[in-house]
Amino acid sequence: MKMDFIFDKTYKNQHFDFTAIRFREFENCTFINCDFTSCDFLGTTFTDSNFTNCNFKDAPINYVALRNCTFEHSDFTSVNFAMVDQTIFEFQFTDCCLDFCQFYSLDLKRTTFSNCSMIGADFMETNLKEVMFDNCNLHQAVFLKANAEKADFYTSYNYNIDPDKTNIKHAVFSKSGLEGLLKKHLLILK
Repeated sequence: MKMDFIFDKTYKNQHFDFTAIRFREFENCTFINCDFTSCDFLGTTFTDSNFTNCNFKDAPINYVALRNCTFEHSDFTSVNFAMVDQTIFEFQFTDCCLDFCQFYSLDLKRTTFSNCSMIGADFMETNLKEVMFDNCNLHQAVFLKANAEKADFYTSYNYNIDPDKTNIKHAVFSKSGLEGLLKKHLLILK
């Protein structure tokens, strides 16, 4: 199937229907206040694109390619990223809601999450090497068997990471965040 190629276009206040973006490649595009919740992402590629105030809540983003994309003030509640195309896979999130998202087994190396709510996010078996978690709420996020080597959790909070089940070698934590690494031991920290 031939793909439509869209270059350097801005979309504002648009609600995309089921087939609106399927089999399309968007490069250097900007999406502002757009709703992707009804979309089929089959064969869709976003390259060097920016998303601001967009809604992806519960969207089935399977097989979408995200290449050097930035997301700001966008809602990804309950989105499963596990099936995205990982070829030249790169994105960053700022001020986004990523509650209950699934990143299971993805390679997120060097990804930046800044000021994000990531309550109940699933990072099981995920490569989080050198990932920046800047001021993120990681309450009930799951890190089982993840590789968080050299990841930066310094300003993040509410995490519960078991160092026996997650590689945190050379990861950065604040002293006040050590409680999140010791919860399984039922220690009383003062």
